[in-house]
Amino acid sequence: MRRILLVVLLLVGLFPVPAAARTLLVVGDSLSAAYGMEVPSGWVALLGQRLKQEKPGYRVVNASISGDTTANGLTRLPRLLAEHKPAVVIIELGGNDGLRGLSLEQMKHNINAMVAKAKARRARVLLVGIQLPPNYGKSYTERFQSIFREVAAGQGVALVPSLLDGVATRDDLMQPDRIHANVLAQPRLLENVWPHLRPLL
Repeated sequence: MRRILLVVLLLVGLFPVPAAARTLLVVGDSLSAAYGMEVPSGWVALLGQRLKQEKPGYRVVNASISGDTTANGLTRLPRLLAEHKPAVVIIELGGNDGLRGLSLEQMKHNINAMVAKAKARRARVLLVGIQLPPNYGKSYTERFQSIFREVAAGQGVALVPSLLDGVATRDDLMQPDRIHANVLAQPRLLENVWPHLRPLL
C-alpha cells in the first residue's frame, strides 16, 4: 500500500493537475455586449483572445446585457458572483442611466454597491467610465463622468476613465446612432481597457 501511495505521489509531482482557470467577469451593457455586430467581434471577445495568449490562466464570462442600467446590474450581480466566483470583475454600466436621465445619485449608489459586493467576494475590480453625447448638456455630462472617478477613488479600485476615448468623436468608429462603437472600434476599446486591467491579473 505504501509503495502504491509513493508511486501516486511521484506521478502527481511529475504530472501536476492543471490549476482551474480564474474567471474574469464582465458586467456591462450594450457597449460590452457587442451591440450591432457579431459577438466574436466585440471588445470583450477580443479580450478573451488576448488572455489566451498572454494570461492563459484566465477565462472570460461576459454577463453584459444591452439596455441594462446600474440598478439591473446591482440586482444581477450577487447571483453572478456566487455562480462564477470571479477573481476580477469589470463593471461597465451607467450609460443607460445617463441616456434615460435617471437619478445620478442613485446611479452612484448602485455602482458603489456593486463594487463593494465584488470586493466582499475578494474579487479585484476594474470600473469602466462612460461618455455621454454632448447634447445632454455640459453640467449633466460632467457630473455623470465625475461619478466614476469618485467611486473609484472612494473604493480604491482601478478606473478606465472612458471606454470610448478616441472613438466617440470619430464618425468612422461609431454606429449611426452615435452611441455605440462600431466593429472597427472594438480593438481600440480593448486598448483603452487593457493598461488598467493588466495589473489586476
